[in-house]
Amino acid sequence: MRVQYGRDPVEWKPMSTVGSGVREFRIRTGNGVFRVIYTTKIADVVHILHAFQKKSQKTDPRDMDLARQRFKALQRQL
Repeated sequence: MRVQYGRDPVEWKPMSTVGSGVREFRIRTGNGVFRVIYTTKIADVVHILHAFQKKSQKTDPRDMDLARQRFKALQRQL
């Protein structure tokens, strides 16, 4: 909700390895840690590129590749 209103999430970091203006925020629940990779830099819209449950310290390269592919596809559409 914070992102929708132009504010930063409580816990976020830039994801420049995915693309310019891409960010990630974390959600901690009783069921684990979840990550959401998104951008708001295209047409003032929140574009969710990928969301997944983090199961280890290191992010699975397939999750990063999927986010990169979706970011590139989004850029081509606009």
